[in-house]
Amino acid sequence: MAGGKERKAKKSEFYERVYNIFDKYKRALFVQCDNISARQIHNCRKELRTNNSLMLMGKNTLIKAALQKRLSKPVEGEPDFEERSKTWTPLDHMEPLVKLLKGNLGIIFTNHDLTDIKDIVERHAREAPAKVGANAQCDVWIRAGPTGLDPKQTLFFQNLQIPTKIAKTQIEITTDKQIIFEGDKIGSNEAALLQKLNINPFSYKLKVAHVFDNGNVYSPEVLNITPETIIASYRNVISNVASISLETGVPTKASAPHTVMRVFKNLLAVTFESDYTFEQAEAIKNAATAAPAAAAAAPVEEAAAAAAPQEEEAEDDFGGGAANLFGDDDDDY
Repeated sequence: MAGGKERKAKKSEFYERVYNIFDKYKRALFVQCDNISARQIHNCRKELRTNNSLMLMGKNTLIKAALQKRLSKPVEGEPDFEERSKTWTPLDHMEPLVKLLKGNLGIIFTNHDLTDIKDIVERHAREAPAKVGANAQCDVWIRAGPTGLDPKQTLFFQNLQIPTKIAKTQIEITTDKQIIFEGDKIGSNEAALLQKLNINPFSYKLKVAHVFDNGNVYSPEVLNITPETIIASYRNVISNVASISLETGVPTKASAPHTVMRVFKNLLAVTFESDYTFEQAEAIKNAATAAPAAAAAAPVEEAAAAAAPQEEEAEDDFGGGAANLFGDDDDDY
């Protein structure tokens, strides 16, 4: 009976804790916790606390109940109506969280940049060997080079059609070979070979499933967006707008520089075919006139430099031939 009261007290304590969490944070990462060790979670929580963030792990039903209770407006007649009505405020931006609480998920609450929180999560990954029957997390390659295995174990490589040779009394792989494809089930031969080569190709870590930011839900790919990718996308859009504007003849800010450049080229062409000129055209004409002379001088200098070593080599060859010719006679004598 005492054990039941203790569990009920812990449940109430957890419920109260969850109830108050939603008031403190506006951002969250939902992370999958499959194949994660307790030590990984502990270390990750420890680092998250230094960044004023919180990882919440528990039963989804209990978390949902606390969230729905926090979202619902106090109704007169409820046991805790007077207490809740004094502090209750609407949290409409938290409503999407209810639908996301499915499966073995943990929630990392924060008010910091979510990409920084993702970096913390990824730092706490652990290597894992290939297990027979499991689905591969990624492609696995066996790289060329010495393996350290004795020639008696060539059968493992033959079963997987990996080209090998014997060098310095050990098996050496001659070319790279992919033995596992992402998503495929891992076979016994692949797992045994990777174990012999001491290769742990996979890693287990908290994997981001959903991104929550002030009422909006995004896919994890959003966290991979960087200032560089944004600038590249912006440039691509500007280029497309300029191309459409030039083709349709509708001027825009994106096409204006190209239009001005086209007009300038036409004016420059006119100055070459007529007596009309202007300051910018004269500068380009002078540069064009000087360019052929400089370009013509370079090949002459290169030809002269190339000719000198050739003459020296010819003299060396002739001298060496003469020395060999008469040197053999002297030796015979």
